[in-house]
Amino acid sequence: MAPTDPSRPLDPLEQALHAARARVLADLMARNVAEAEVVSLVEDAVTHRRWWVEQWPDGAAFVAGLVAQDVQDALLERYGRWPLCPVCASGDPHALDVEPELGEDPHWVCGKAGVVVAPVGGLS
Repeated sequence: MAPTDPSRPLDPLEQALHAARARVLADLMARNVAEAEVVSLVEDAVTHRRWWVEQWPDGAAFVAGLVAQDVQDALLERYGRWPLCPVCASGDPHALDVEPELGEDPHWVCGKAGVVVAPVGGLS
């Protein structure tokens, strides 16, 4: 792959993919799980969504939420629930959900309490 010319701006689809990657990596780092194997899951999700958004350019605004969901699903299969809900102090630990499932401005939400915890990319 040829290096990117810094004088040329990225096209909107690439900007959306880079922003999605950055937002999900920020959440992984905030929860101390951004190890090499996990970052590879993010890269896999971005690669998959690159094809998806090339087929449906109007969906570029949805990419961050979709990448977050893809990484969440991959982590569940390999490591367990992520990110764990910080709102519910009692009961079984459960993961936050991404809402809307397919929409702009995705947020991490506790489905049990119905509380918005943070935007995707804004976990602390």
